[in-house]
Amino acid sequence: MNLPRRAKCAKVKKILKDRTTKYGVLALKDGTVFEGKGFGACGRTWGEVVFNTGLVGYVESITDPSYHGQILVQTYPLIGNYGVNPDFFESAGPWIQGYVVSDYTDKPSHHTSRLSIDRWLEASRIPAVAGLDTRALVKRLRQYGVIPGLLVVSSEPLKISPLVREARRLSDPNARNLVAEVSSPDIHIYQPGRRKKIVLLDCGTKLGIIRQLTGRGLTVIRVPEDTPAEKILSFKPSGVVISNGPGNPELCSAVVTVSALLQENIPLLGICLGHQILALAAGARTYKLKFGHRSQNQPCLEIGTSRCYLTSQNHGYAVDQDSLPPDWQPWLINANDGTNEGIKHHHRPFFGVQFHPEACPGPTDTEFIFDLLVEQLR
Repeated sequence: MNLPRRAKCAKVKKILKDRTTKYGVLALKDGTVFEGKGFGACGRTWGEVVFNTGLVGYVESITDPSYHGQILVQTYPLIGNYGVNPDFFESAGPWIQGYVVSDYTDKPSHHTSRLSIDRWLEASRIPAVAGLDTRALVKRLRQYGVIPGLLVVSSEPLKISPLVREARRLSDPNARNLVAEVSSPDIHIYQPGRRKKIVLLDCGTKLGIIRQLTGRGLTVIRVPEDTPAEKILSFKPSGVVISNGPGNPELCSAVVTVSALLQENIPLLGICLGHQILALAAGARTYKLKFGHRSQNQPCLEIGTSRCYLTSQNHGYAVDQDSLPPDWQPWLINANDGTNEGIKHHHRPFFGVQFHPEACPGPTDTEFIFDLLVEQLR
């Protein structure tokens, strides 16, 4: 029997819709499974499953090299509403392994948007999943700690049992030197010819750090993370900044370089992972946090004062401030959990902060950290 024309159109639309349906599954190493709707690229990926509680800034987070090796979960329920604008990139492109959200929109509404998050992730070959219970997922990560996970997106329904078995065999991405995988292999010079020069030890730097430094009239020489101290000193810099980056700081070869630089009297500033590297080079210890700090509203108290700064953070390791050598002192602590957020040397121009003073995204309360560096430059 021939179908009416309207019924035929409806059937064709349903077929076309079914063809574009993507299935998504996130299987954790502990056997927990979350099913949802896939978007972005079809494929499979794995990494440490972490969460960010920021309300905005998904473009900056996705392009932050500190997320390399990680599947990023957004706690904010709606993602993609203002689209994607390359002007907000914190590196050349995405670094996350996979993306997990409660809901996303493929129809952004913002005058700066250039494309949707779905198209962007698809073009970047990054699988993503929506429609799962991100609240339950984050509560599990908070209770038991971050954990490796397998994320699979397919145009065909997925069989769960094989994915669970595969997820149970996942290793920890932090067991390898992730910094070496994100650091630029080449030397880049920004704003050459200025009177004062900063060498930026690139452990996975955000572009916001470079903008803050050049905005203060400095030449920035960006060098690979394994650059020896002799090479850095050959540039005759006024100071050195150790950047943010991913993974376990104890595996980063930049610790050796910074240890040698501590023998000089050149101003040193460590940011995020750079802060941890500075502490290790000084002789302190670091340790892994249960679920880390990844948000834009972390309150940090300045020790000895009544000041509290709201900060943007993205890290899974922290400095054990009780292990600091006698010449070093804790500078700031996290008001939520008491973890270290800053250190400085008693007599020499060395200091580090665990948060991101350049924000991107986040509050700009702590941009003054860059001014403190400039005041120390010779």
